[in-house]
Amino acid sequence: MSPETCALTASPAAIEHERAYLLRYARLQLRNPAQAEDAVQETLLAAIEGAARFSGKSSLRTWLTGILKHKIIDHLRRAAREQPLTGADDDRSEAEAIDALFAEDGHWREFPAQWGNPDAALENSRFWATIEMCTQRLPERTARVFMMREIMEMPTEEICKELNITATNCWVMLHRARLALRECLERSGLERPTPRM
Repeated sequence: MSPETCALTASPAAIEHERAYLLRYARLQLRNPAQAEDAVQETLLAAIEGAARFSGKSSLRTWLTGILKHKIIDHLRRAAREQPLTGADDDRSEAEAIDALFAEDGHWREFPAQWGNPDAALENSRFWATIEMCTQRLPERTARVFMMREIMEMPTEEICKELNITATNCWVMLHRARLALRECLERSGLERPTPRM
């Protein structure tokens, strides 16, 4: 079955065809291969059982990703109830690492490099592998807030409610995550476009 056919039907084979993409997405969100596999299995089962509800108004991948997002949110809610979050991501070493990016006058020590065309980078598999690696290096709570906001597109109010944090704390963690990810991406050696003369 071709990818084009897979995108238009919700047959079990077409659904299974999206497994690798869904697994990569879930691993990026949950940071635990076993939990990611469980979320994908639940997604595939729900999709096969609910295949009749697939209207074709969006791509099959988009529909499956929507189901997966709900499974991941359910998992995060269960985890939040079962285990209290710690303030480990507020460690002094993280603050020192962020402070090292700036000079005493508050300006960047090294100005961020141009990233070229972000849309093209999103299609680059190396970019996604690097994002996953960089996200794994973030403190768990900071990574969770970043993924919920930027990847799962949850509103700030819902994130704060789910994680029992203030809006200010949420924005601080998002800021830290963005700075750390930017630095990690730059250090990863992803090719940047050469400046035009």
